[in-house]
Amino acid sequence: MQKPFLTVFALLLASLSAPAQQASMHWVGSWASSPMGQKVNPGQPSPANSTYRNVLRTSAGGPSLRVQVTNEFGTRALVVGAAHVGLSGENGAIQPGSDHGLTFSGNPTVTIPPGAFVVSDSVAFPVAPLASLAVSVYLPDQRISETTCHEDGHATTFIAVGDATASATLGDARTITSWCFVKGVEVSATDPHAAAIVTLGDSITDGALSARDANRRWPDVLAGRLQADAKTANLSVLNEGISGNRLLRDDAGQAALARFDRDVLAQDGVRYLIILEGINDIGAIARPRDAEDKLTGPELSSALTFALTQLATRAHSHGIKVFGATLTPYMGAGYASPEGELAREAVNTWIRTSGIFDGVIDFDKVTRDPANSNVFLPSVDSGDHLHPGDAGYEIMGSSIDPSLFR
Repeated sequence: MQKPFLTVFALLLASLSAPAQQASMHWVGSWASSPMGQKVNPGQPSPANSTYRNVLRTSAGGPSLRVQVTNEFGTRALVVGAAHVGLSGENGAIQPGSDHGLTFSGNPTVTIPPGAFVVSDSVAFPVAPLASLAVSVYLPDQRISETTCHEDGHATTFIAVGDATASATLGDARTITSWCFVKGVEVSATDPHAAAIVTLGDSITDGALSARDANRRWPDVLAGRLQADAKTANLSVLNEGISGNRLLRDDAGQAALARFDRDVLAQDGVRYLIILEGINDIGAIARPRDAEDKLTGPELSSALTFALTQLATRAHSHGIKVFGATLTPYMGAGYASPEGELAREAVNTWIRTSGIFDGVIDFDKVTRDPANSNVFLPSVDSGDHLHPGDAGYEIMGSSIDPSLFR
């Protein structure tokens, strides 16, 4: 017969070891997109009584996951009737045996206040690196005048009538290329060095003009390279690019200065930050929206370097290493100007020499034409002289030295 003292001692050891194991596990973002507000105009299909099936690709993997569901730009409380996650198949299908219902404090439904987001309960769902997931969110009948979506996802989202969250296939679904009501997927990690790299930027980070559903953005290329190397497979990449975004003022999405806390500092496990922002501010010299945009090249370059310094300072105060990325060539683009080019060159010189950053990623150097440094290499250019094509994004993502993150 086991002695009572030994039984109590064994129970005590068990109670101590469980919290220790839990303490060694932490959450790291594996996929993210920056939320934006979109008004529901008359004539648009109502988001209510609809299932939004968002298809996305993780970066790092883990034995369990949880999902962030968002109403951050909603003007009313958002009722979520059901939410599911599974491995994505073709045309919005769920791979057999992979569907998992999400709960929120044990409940399958949740009401999200305006301006807020919620994190689902943990799901024991082993997620492989670079896995294609489908996250489905059902919104029952309710009044929704403002949605929270990421506008240019360059990925297909399927919208079905009614609650189709558990449906293996979607019949008469319509499609959009925005991620809606979902802004993040986190995975559990036991590796103490597991961490996230946030890429903060505009359309060039968002992947404008890249192939749809192909994950060809430069952050995708970087994520693939990191996962292919055992030395960096503990790192994830979170893309917080917004097409049309600016550093200094709201335009497409909130200005980078305004969204920084939400899109960078609040990410689970973030340890590194790459900033590629400012070309849309420079473009405003040629296309000023109002008097605030009517700056000279020196005035604008000074304002941009100030803003970049602020972002680096705020990140450093949270222990995040910051890498400044030089602005890629843009002459020939619709809003290019000689004054703007002078500002771009001045900002790039400052990024390379200021010492503000923990390192420099010289996208300008690897994408410019050696014979004419203010335009893209022909192999990089998508054709609009502002955005790279898939080959250009490949060059950008492949140019980043992985040792920056070790």
